[in-house]
Amino acid sequence: MTERLADACNNIGMNQHPVLIQGGMGAGVSDWRLARAVSLTGQLGVVSSTALDTILARRLQDGDPGGHMRHGLELFPYPAMAERILAKHYIAGGKGAGAPYKLLPMLARVNSREATELLIVSNFVEVALAREGHANPVGVNCMEKLQLPLLASLYGCMLAGVGYVLMGAGIPLKVPGVLDAFAAGEAGSYPLSVTGALPEDDCLMRFDPKEYFPEPILPLLRPHFLAIISSNTLATTMVRRSNGKVDGFVIEGPSAGGHNAPPRGQMVLSEKGEAVYGERDRVDLDKIRQMGVPFWLAGSYGTPEKIVEALELGAAGVQVGTAFAFCEESGLREDYKSALLSKIKRGQASVFTDPLSSPTGFPFKAAQLEGTTSEPEVYSNRTRICDIGILREAYRTENGTIAYRCASEPEKTYIAKGGAMEETAGRKCLCNCLLSDIALQQVRAGGYEEPGMVTTGDDLTSVLRFLADGGESYSATVVVNRLMSLVPEQGLTATAPYLETMTEQVSIAQS
Repeated sequence: MTERLADACNNIGMNQHPVLIQGGMGAGVSDWRLARAVSLTGQLGVVSSTALDTILARRLQDGDPGGHMRHGLELFPYPAMAERILAKHYIAGGKGAGAPYKLLPMLARVNSREATELLIVSNFVEVALAREGHANPVGVNCMEKLQLPLLASLYGCMLAGVGYVLMGAGIPLKVPGVLDAFAAGEAGSYPLSVTGALPEDDCLMRFDPKEYFPEPILPLLRPHFLAIISSNTLATTMVRRSNGKVDGFVIEGPSAGGHNAPPRGQMVLSEKGEAVYGERDRVDLDKIRQMGVPFWLAGSYGTPEKIVEALELGAAGVQVGTAFAFCEESGLREDYKSALLSKIKRGQASVFTDPLSSPTGFPFKAAQLEGTTSEPEVYSNRTRICDIGILREAYRTENGTIAYRCASEPEKTYIAKGGAMEETAGRKCLCNCLLSDIALQQVRAGGYEEPGMVTTGDDLTSVLRFLADGGESYSATVVVNRLMSLVPEQGLTATAPYLETMTEQVSIAQS
């Protein structure tokens, strides 16, 4: 062990943060099973908060195989709220393979009580199930661009005792203050980004726990907040301007899966049509270290050697997504998982950083897989529809109200809402794609099923290192053990107060 690695390990022991963070991937790929499996090892398992209201509703409509969702609802400290959700969405025996899922009303700046309760409870259930049976922290990954569900989702996660909140895809300056307010039992607010808004417009979203729960409001732990960044400028902005403590950074390079930050400067495309990243997109780690804030490196750090490299560079550890996306516990549907693993074995797997597919305007990585919208013919054969709407853009109408549009909705609809035709070119419905990735695909008229689109990092082929000779699958524990194989054990203590607090909350609510 080098002297630099020894020093880094000593620092880890003092900071009491996990070295390895499992990425929060897709909608339900990083589900409670995966997060629990990783956290059981002592590293940080992370659930994705994306579309959890829809995911819970569809799992219940499928009859809740295994009874896990109903068990999670039983853990909710306010039974009446959980019972309303069960009565609304649960179908004993499931809806039937050819029947469509019932849609949820699309979210807005101000939501109905029913929609808000589903956000709270669905996020609680996912975190609570991930935390069950151990005393190690669990994290939640949120996208700042998904603002409409943010406040109720964070409260639900905190109600379940979430230990870390990780957030990227935007500038989450006001999130630390929200976490502080919720921990104190107070109302939280967050500014909604509204295109064309005037200074006098009310664009604030609000959530007051006293409107949903009887007093006294349960005490909540304030989770660590990790901002996912890709530039020194954003790191500096977060430290100087956030309305609360930023506990660390995840520094995500352009090789990471999912949404990537756009390249700095004018967009340049390669011969393949991918976004090109250059020297301006590299983070100066010397400047990050000078801030004195723990940081983790992400994007092609899924090897034991890269973890050692990160620690020697002064990082608290790394975030790894791709290796976990294809393990047995991930929520990725089995046919996609096995098909991509087979392509990897044959040396035929590839990843494309598409500058157009996401309606957010951020480049988005997709594994090239037959039958998914990564294929042009599959994309062109799909009828455009926006019926989930989590990536919609809020905009100010001529009469001063807030409305919503999506560059992936039907072109005429988008243009009628003031959108530009050129913004619709190549846009794909990531909402429906990501739900299809976890076998919760919508069924349309005539039996048409929404296709998926699997997102993964550039280091897709690296998952081969986790497969045993002749093996067809591997576990999350195998990933953790192999990735951590060059890092000496630090004897990190489990954060038992998280489990104790959750137990206390349930006891108080049910007494």
